[in-house]
Amino acid sequence: MATAAAARDIKDFVFEWEGKDKNGKVVRGEVRSGGEAQVSASLRRQGILVTKVRKRRMRGGSSIKQKDIAIFTRQLATMMKAGVPLLQAFDIVARGATNPRLTKLLTEIRTDVETGTSLSVAFRKHPMQFNALYCNLVEAGEQGGILEQLLERLAIYEEKTLQLKNKVKSALIYPAAVLVVAFVVLTIIMIFVIPAFKEVFSSFGADLPAPTLAVMWMSEKFVAYWYIIFGVLIGGSYFFIQSWRRSERMQMAMDRLFLRMPVFGDLVRKAVLARWTRTLSTMFGAGVPLVEALDSVGGASGNAVYLQATEQIQKEVSTGTALTMAMQNTGVFPTMVLQMTSIGEESGSLDHMLGKAAEFYEDEVDEMVKGLSSLMEPFIIVILGVLIGGIVVSMYLPIFKLGAVI
Repeated sequence: MATAAAARDIKDFVFEWEGKDKNGKVVRGEVRSGGEAQVSASLRRQGILVTKVRKRRMRGGSSIKQKDIAIFTRQLATMMKAGVPLLQAFDIVARGATNPRLTKLLTEIRTDVETGTSLSVAFRKHPMQFNALYCNLVEAGEQGGILEQLLERLAIYEEKTLQLKNKVKSALIYPAAVLVVAFVVLTIIMIFVIPAFKEVFSSFGADLPAPTLAVMWMSEKFVAYWYIIFGVLIGGSYFFIQSWRRSERMQMAMDRLFLRMPVFGDLVRKAVLARWTRTLSTMFGAGVPLVEALDSVGGASGNAVYLQATEQIQKEVSTGTALTMAMQNTGVFPTMVLQMTSIGEESGSLDHMLGKAAEFYEDEVDEMVKGLSSLMEPFIIVILGVLIGGIVVSMYLPIFKLGAVI
């Protein structure tokens, strides 16, 4: 215990070293340690004549993302499957990581494992990067002596989940980006362009059309109260996001709204079903008991409606109700998922059937994203045309009338 505590107190330094082995061959590498003397002593014990040791302090680096964890899981699974010892596998992955924060994280985990901590417990010390599902599967692999197989399952799960998340993001980011650009363009027009037109029109000495007057009135208000408008937009957005994150009622309301939205609601529902079935398939296939597996499934779905439904399913299953019946009682699962689950329960291949359902919905999401991309382009063009075009026409109406009089 003292050794582990001391290891955690050591500052995070990586030393790059160079030396010669017993055969006179030049060798290089990296090692984490508290000082150059420790590095030199450790290398001498390995029979290496050290010629250079340089300290590299791990600083900065971007935050650790789900993609980093997915890549790490795949690399660790591949190396362990190839027979590489666990500690050596961690060394190789940490050395190849481009993100210093990931290197630091993997080095800390390796230190814990080296001092006798189990891998699952070492992972549980970092809940921001390794969720309960991840740790439970690793623990099941350690207890069953099938860690390599479980890591392979985890790698597939992380990759599939990441792909699905990226597909949904790609469908939503395009319209959001266009709307932001449209708002910026409208702001520039309201603050700079329309006031210039107003000065020109003031010299006409004639009555202006109603659309032109309306646009000029909006421009005047925008110029006069722009700080209030931006303050309300920014403050309201911040308050809304914080409420969404912290309030369970707000999360439930928004998740229900997302599921009921036209077009996008169907995409969100299929993405949630894909994550739900993929997670339960992975957990159950790893040998985790069904009731325990359901603990992780609801949160992994990413939707409060399905989280609540999963809690209800877990209660009913724990009292002896069949999984299919419990899912049907929630009213949020389509017939296809219920039928696949029923067949899986009857045939004893629940993980396989849920995996097939997950693949089906992942393909559905892929097709919907492709269709939405082509559908949204004309829709957004129409919106921009109405907004920008309406303002331009309103400002040119007096000029057209003047031309007609001349």
